[in-house]
Amino acid sequence: MTTTLTDLTRAITTFRDDRDWAQFHGIKHLMISLSLEVAEILELAQWKSDAEVERLPENAETREALADECADVLAYLLLLCDRAGIDLAEAFQQKLEKSARKYPVEKSFGRREKYMQL
Repeated sequence: MTTTLTDLTRAITTFRDDRDWAQFHGIKHLMISLSLEVAEILELAQWKSDAEVERLPENAETREALADECADVLAYLLLLCDRAGIDLAEAFQQKLEKSARKYPVEKSFGRREKYMQL
């Protein structure tokens, strides 16, 4: 089964509209909610070593918690883009192209530093 960003946006906006929640979903509030959901992903790593965090997906309970938080992030991102009139797939493609120009393989391969700082 292939699911597109358009399909996912339609699903989350239908979910929202069925509950009359659009009235609460101004751009500011969606931005705040998105940030809070990202923080909930970080909370899964709080006070854990790098090795413990890498093992989160190995445990069914923590994998489900991570999946749930990732889904919440996606939901708010889709709602924000819908409200702002942003085609997320197009924006992503354009950003990837900008990043490819900014970080050419020959200057950035295997390096964590920005090549301009080298």
